[in-house]
Amino acid sequence: MEFLTEYGYIGVFIASFLAATILPFSSEVVLTGVILGGGSYWQCIIAATAGNFLGGMTCYLIGMLGKVEWITKYLRMDINKLERIRNWIKNKGAWIGFFVFLPGVGDFIAVGLGFMRANIWMVAIYMLLGKALRYWVLMEIVMAGIGS
Repeated sequence: MEFLTEYGYIGVFIASFLAATILPFSSEVVLTGVILGGGSYWQCIIAATAGNFLGGMTCYLIGMLGKVEWITKYLRMDINKLERIRNWIKNKGAWIGFFVFLPGVGDFIAVGLGFMRANIWMVAIYMLLGKALRYWVLMEIVMAGIGS
């Protein structure tokens, strides 16, 4: 991670992108390292949010590759129930994209939204808001720690 810290905002972007995919990665460490190295508050937030957002949308697109047949075959889920859930999420569930920032489950939420064909534009808006809020809060915590 020190390697990415040396690349400044590009390192923050890459770390944030990787952290938003199914790879276990911590963007917080790189972000904090760049800030402690004199990085700009807003440029760090923008780089982290952009990378994490694009990583989340990549998970969404991976989910779109999924097939209903796989779920019914391997998870033995009733096709009618799956279609009811899918229709609800497609029409009203895009707001769940806000919670893609959550550690541990966010990647699965993004993949699930893609699989369920939630409105990509609404998912993108909610996901961007959630991820921006996450990095803003994180930066406030880091800055408070630096100030003490």
